[in-house]
Parts: sequence; structure tokens; C-alpha cells
Amino acid sequence: MLQTLAVENYRSLRHLVVPLSQLTVVTGANGTGKSSVYRSLRLLAEASLGGAVSGLAREGGLASTLWAGPGTISKGMRLGEEPIQGTRRTAPVALRLGFASDDLSYSIEFGLPVPSDRTLFSLDPEIKVESVWSGMALRPGTLLTERRGADVRMRDERGDWMHHPYRARPFESVLSEYSDPQTAPELYALREMLRSWRFYDHLRTDAGAPARRLTPGTRTPVLPADGSSLAAALQTVRELGTGLDEAIDRAFPGSSLVVDGRDGLFDFGLRQPGMLRALASAELSDGTIRYLLWVAALLSPRPPKLLVLNEPETSLHPDLTEPLAELIADAATRSQVIVVTHSTRLADALPRASRIHLAKDTGETTVVGQGMLDEPAWTWPKR
Repeated sequence: MLQTLAVENYRSLRHLVVPLSQLTVVTGANGTGKSSVYRSLRLLAEASLGGAVSGLAREGGLASTLWAGPGTISKGMRLGEEPIQGTRRTAPVALRLGFASDDLSYSIEFGLPVPSDRTLFSLDPEIKVESVWSGMALRPGTLLTERRGADVRMRDERGDWMHHPYRARPFESVLSEYSDPQTAPELYALREMLRSWRFYDHLRTDAGAPARRLTPGTRTPVLPADGSSLAAALQTVRELGTGLDEAIDRAFPGSSLVVDGRDGLFDFGLRQPGMLRALASAELSDGTIRYLLWVAALLSPRPPKLLVLNEPETSLHPDLTEPLAELIADAATRSQVIVVTHSTRLADALPRASRIHLAKDTGETTVVGQGMLDEPAWTWPKR
């Protein structure tokens, strides 16, 4: 289980080190950095697929995603007694992401590319440092893999350092380039763990949404990130999982889900009390479709190691908040769950969750009630 998330210089997250639990809720007003926390987790997952650099490029390049404020914020700046102004840099420009877990921990540092007239990929940041270590604390004795620039070294079977003969490319993570179950089992295990993480963000429910389309009826134990194959995913939960009918009845008392699989194309509807026929997917409201999407995602017969939900309350009627919270709490018995939400009602409906409440101070995201001594222990590898 992830115990700590650390982010430095990513958008408004100048310095963020927070503890994570089996169920963590990230709250705060609009613009306080909740989406940046969500995106930072996605970037960590994309590193395992070799997509973190391209992900940053899609956001406008490293220069657009870096913390835009001063390197040091004085007390006078925070109190408004001094103007906000730049300070002399004492360290290289860097965006850092990392996490600590019970088993394997990881960090990655992105820096500005070296100017060159030999490439047009000027928005691509370069990976400067990567580290993988065992357990929570980064120490010389726990370090398993270390990448500095193009040089990569790993522990061999005896625990001795071995320099890899293949030099790392500046845009490729060691997780995507060097993971091999025979020669680098720790890297392979970490990569597979990151690839198992699952993210759901603003699932569409409009008339043309993938969730409303007829799709071939194949077993779908994992709801796709765009919400497609919803009918097949719901039927898979019904046949291979548990709790589907109870979740429907909890949200829509007396109603039941109907899945039509004729001609190999699946559609779904909702049979409601007093109706002579089931309402087809095209007739259901956006809020109803969205709740059914969360049923399919949260009751997945193939639960992930980590499940991250971004504002799952969007488009839901307030009366569906408690049923959604019960689904989330149930999912947290099978997966570690992180919920990013601006809904106080949803957060309050998850009383057993640890809560991270974000606020803005002089443009910087801070954790309400967290002092320097309250942060989890964290050390960034040196460049």
C-alpha cells in the first residue's frame, strides 16, 4: 500500500508530502490544487508506460507545468508586507514526483532539456534522476536502482552494484526500458504495480457518450477509462462479482438493472416501479448513467492495487451521495482508494477515510493543519 505521496514544483504543488491510507479523500475549494494531486498520480503511473514525458508535453512542456512562484516565500510575502518577487535559484530546475510504500518506493525527477539544434522535440523534458528503493526510507542500504542522467546502476543478486551497459535515453523511464523479470525483478514488480493503477476522471454521460453506445458483448471485468462497454461491464459484475443488485436498489429503490444481449450487442436499461417496460439507456438521465458507471467501476471483479477517482460526485443528484459513498467504502476493502472531491457531503459520508484538506497560501497549495513536523519523512535523491 502507498504510504506517502511527494510532489515538488508541479503547478501549485511547490512542496507537498502527504500520508496516504487505505481510503484517502482529498478535498478543498476550487483552485486549491486537487486536480494537480490527481494529475501527479497519473504522471507516476505513466512513467511505467513510458508516457510521463509525453504527458508533460501535452500540458505545454515542463516550463508550463513548473511552479511559477518564487523559489522561497518569505514570511513577509505571506503576510503581504513584501512584494512577491523572484529569488536566486540555489538548485537546478526540477519537477519531482515520488511515493513510498510498504514494499517498493520510487521517485523521478524531470529537468529542462539541453538546448540542441538536432531535435524538434523541444517541449520534451529530460529525466534527470530516478530511484527505486525497498521499504519506506531512502538510504544507501535500501537503494536498489539508481539512474543519474544516462547512467543506470542496479543491485545484482549478491547486492553489489552493477552499471548497466545500455545508457538511458533522456525521455525514457527505467521502468519502461529496464524492467525484466529475470535481470531486474524489483523494477519489473514496480512497473507491474504502477500499470495496475486505475484512474477515472469525468466520465461522459451525454447523448453521444461511449457509455450509451451498443457494444459487442464480451466479458468486461474492468470498465474502460472512457466508460465504454458499460452494459458488458455491468453484466460481468452481475455474473462474476457481488453487490450489483443491492447497489441499484440502494440508489433507486425498487428498481432493477436489465441487460439485453441479443444479436451479440449489449444494451442496458432500468426497470422502475410503476413502469410497463424498462427504460433504455438512451432514456436514462445523465445522473443515472453516471451512477451506473460508478457501480461498474467500483464493483469490478478485478480490483486494482490503487483506484483513483476524480470528482465522482459530478452530475449526481445529492440523494445519490450516500449510495456512492457506500460503493467507495466497499471498494476500499479490496483496493487502496484515493478520492479527489470538492463535495463536503461526500467526504463526510466517508467517516473512516483519512482526509487531506487543501488550501492556497500565496499561490502555493498547502495542507490545512499540517506543519513541517507533521509531514511524513521523505528524502529526494540528489542529482
